[in-house]
Formats: sequence, structure tokens, C-alpha cells
Amino acid sequence: MIRDISIALREGTPEWPGDTPYACRWASLIAKGESVNVSAVLGSPHVGTHADAPLHVKDGWPGSHELPLDAFVGPATVVDVSAASGLIEAAELSYDPDVHGERLLLRTGRTIAGGQFPDDWPCLSEACARTLLGRGLRLLGVDAPSVDPRESKTLAVHHMLFSSNAYILENLDLRRVTPGHYELIALPLKYMALDAAPVRAVLRDTQG
Repeated sequence: MIRDISIALREGTPEWPGDTPYACRWASLIAKGESVNVSAVLGSPHVGTHADAPLHVKDGWPGSHELPLDAFVGPATVVDVSAASGLIEAAELSYDPDVHGERLLLRTGRTIAGGQFPDDWPCLSEACARTLLGRGLRLLGVDAPSVDPRESKTLAVHHMLFSSNAYILENLDLRRVTPGHYELIALPLKYMALDAAPVRAVLRDTQG
């Protein structure tokens, strides 16, 4: 079974406050006598499900076209942390990259999928992120808008992940996904030199 865990992009999909919202315009319409329908889309690549690029947090770091595809395809573990608040420590997670694979997807329950931008969401603490990276974490995905707290200006977890050649998915839709082990396929679009890239993310069942 293949499960789509992407946010549907439409006008009104919540953007990060102050970011450029998604919008669709029509350059050509059959209804107006043209031979084809041709659309044009506007908006930040951070609206909806996306992969952050290292360039997002530091000038000179790799852009969206340099994201390694193998980080976004392979075994993944979904862990429910919706009962948590604030920062999550490693001891609280039922997850170890050595045992459960290199890709961790956090179901926080604070998602834009319902049409509202959340006030806050649980995040890995810096110590937790450091521990998981030391054990081989390659990708952190969240259903929340960021892997860092909403009010963070330092984006410490972003920096730690990218500095360790680990990668980030944000704004997943995990509302109907049971915690467990899956195969993740979430390839970033090949936009040149952007700070993020839209993703169509899916999970494929691997459990018998």
C-alpha cells in the first residue's frame, strides 16, 4: 500500500507567517477561447510539504538542486510524539537509528493539514538531535512547519543536521499514518539554487 503524506497545495494552504503564500493564476483558459489551459503558480517553496536545503540557514551552503536523493528514499520510522510539549529528549523516543533505520518521521499532531498554522509544536532538543546524529540519523521529517521551535532564531537543529550531512522534510501529513516502519519516497524537485524544494512524499508499507 502507498500512502500519500504530502500536503495538498491550494490557495489558503497556510504559509509561515510573513512568507509568500501559494497562489495560482491562469495564463490561458479554454473557457476563454484558448486551445489549452495553462496555469502559473506563485509562492514560497516552504509552503506545503518540502525539503529544506542547507542554503536555507547559511550562505554558501548547498542549494535545493544539490540535495542528495538517497537521503530521501529508503527505510523510515514514524514515531508519535503528539502527547509531548516543548523539547523532546532521546530517552523519550522509541527510536534508535542503529535499530530502526536512518530516517525518522515525527507525528507531532501540530500540522497545517487542517488549514491552520499551529502556535507551537514539540521538537527534538539539541542534545537529542546530537545523540541521534551520532547513531546515524540521515533524515528528520516532521508534520509540523519546522524541525526547530516556532520562535527560534538560531535554528540550531537545522544547523546540526546539515552540518552532519543529514536532511530535513517539513509539513508532512501523518494524520492517518500508524507509527511503525515504512519505505519513504520523498524526492525534492530539481529547482536550481533555492533554499527549499517542494516534495511529493509517500510511504510504502513494509510490514507484513
